[in-house]
Amino acid sequence: MTPRQTPLRLATSLALAMSLAGLPLTARAQADFPAPAEMEGHFRLTAGGPGQPLHPGTQMTFRGTGFVPGQQITLQRGTYVLTGDAPLVADEAGEVTLDLTLPQAAAVGMHPIVVLAENPSATELLDLKISPEIPLSGSEAFEMTSVASPTPGLYQIAHSDRAKALFVTASSFRPNSSTLMKLDPETLETIASITPAPYADTNEDDGENDGEQNPYATGPASVFGLGLDDSHGHVWATNTASNSVAVYDQDDLSLVHQFPQGQVYHSREVIVDEVHSKAYVTSSATARVHVFDTETLEPLEVIEIPSSLRGEDFYVMNSAIDAEGGRLFVSSRATSELAVIDLESRGVTSVFALPGAIHATGIAFDATSGRVFVSGQGSDNVLIVDPDAGKVLHTVPVGAGALSISFDPAGQLAWVTNRGAGTISAVDAQGHIVATLDLGSYPNDVTSGPDGTVYAVNKSFGADDPRGDLITAIRPR
Repeated sequence: MTPRQTPLRLATSLALAMSLAGLPLTARAQADFPAPAEMEGHFRLTAGGPGQPLHPGTQMTFRGTGFVPGQQITLQRGTYVLTGDAPLVADEAGEVTLDLTLPQAAAVGMHPIVVLAENPSATELLDLKISPEIPLSGSEAFEMTSVASPTPGLYQIAHSDRAKALFVTASSFRPNSSTLMKLDPETLETIASITPAPYADTNEDDGENDGEQNPYATGPASVFGLGLDDSHGHVWATNTASNSVAVYDQDDLSLVHQFPQGQVYHSREVIVDEVHSKAYVTSSATARVHVFDTETLEPLEVIEIPSSLRGEDFYVMNSAIDAEGGRLFVSSRATSELAVIDLESRGVTSVFALPGAIHATGIAFDATSGRVFVSGQGSDNVLIVDPDAGKVLHTVPVGAGALSISFDPAGQLAWVTNRGAGTISAVDAQGHIVATLDLGSYPNDVTSGPDGTVYAVNKSFGADDPRGDLITAIRPR
C-alpha cells in the first residue's frame, strides 16, 4: 500500500478492476477510444433538379464523397438515426448515398445533422435547411418583360436617373471574362458595353494572397458590384475576384480610374453618398468598409465595425443609405447584425443583433417609414427593422435564399430576390407579401426605377439554361 492509498481507496480500486475484468470484450474495446481522424469526406444535399430547395415532404438525397473506402457513416438528427439499422459504407471510390423523404410536418429552419464515422472515427455537424414554400401570387398586378443577356454571369444591376439608363455587370470564369453593360430601361436593349481592360500590374502580387499571384490577375479587371455617382456621371464597380475597385464614365463606359489590386479585400458593393462626395465599399469577409473621395478618386479611410456580440467579428456584406438622415446601414452575414454609420463623422453609431435572421445579406431603406429591410439568406426571410430602436418589427418568410433587396419608393414596396426559390417577392412596410413572382434560375440582384418599375437579373445553371442570365423589368399594371 502506498502512503496515499487508504484502505477505502484500495478496496474501491480493486472492485473497479474486478468489474472491468468482468465486462464483455466489446465493451472493453470501446473504452479504448481509438484516435479520431479529420473528416475527409463531405456531403451534398440535393432535391429534385439542381439548386432546388428542400421543403417539408421533399424527396432528397445525401451524396457523400471523399470518404475512406470501407468507412462506416451514420447520420443522426438528434437521437433519431437517419441511416436506419446499419451504417452507410463507403465504396471503393469513397462515396455513399442516402435517399430520404422529409416528413410533411418537418419544421422550417436549420436542422443540425450529426455525421458519425468509424474506421477511421470522425465526427462533424452538417446543416440541413428546410425552406418555406411560398406560392406564386400577385402576377395580375404586374407586367414582366425579360430579355436574354448578351453575356453570361450576371451579377448586379443599377438604375441611373441622370443617364436614364440601366447598368449591369457580368463576369464568368474558366476562362476569365467580364462585361459592363448600359441598357435602355424601356426596351432593355444594350446601348453600350465594354470588356474591362486587364490590370497594368498583372505580374504583381495583389497584397492579399500571402505572396502568391492572384489567379484572376491575368484576365480583365472583372466587374461584380455596382454603385452609381450621378453627380459626377460615374459608375463605380467592384473587382471582387482581384480585391479592387474601378470607376467608369456613365456616358460611354470609358475607364476613368482603375485602383490597383489589393485596394479592397473581396470588394463586394459600392454605395455613393452624393451629399458628401464619398463612396463606401464593403470588404466582405472582414469588418471593414473602405471610404473614397468621389471628386479626387482617392482612398480616404477604413471604417472598422465592431460586433455587438461577445467574442464575434462583424462580417460586412451589403449596405443601404439614408441620404436625408445622413446614415449608412451595413449588414453582417456571419453574425446577422446591423450597423449604423454616421455619414458626417463616418463613425459607427450603433450595432445590434437581428433575431430571426441567419446570414443577413441584402439591405434596403424606406425613407417614408424610416424602416430598414434586411434579407436572411440562411433563414429565407426578410426582417423589417426600426433602426432607431434597434428592434425587429416584422419577420416575413419569402422563400429559399433571400438575397438582394431594393426599395421602390413609388410603389412603397421592398423587392427581394429569392435565389434558391427562383422567385422575387414584394413586401410592404407592415410585413405583408404583395406578390411573389417567378424569376427563373438563381435570381441575383434587383434595383428600382423612378416610376415604380423594378429591374432584376438572374444567373444560370449552365450554358443551356433557358431560364438563366435574364434581365427582367417588372412594371405595375
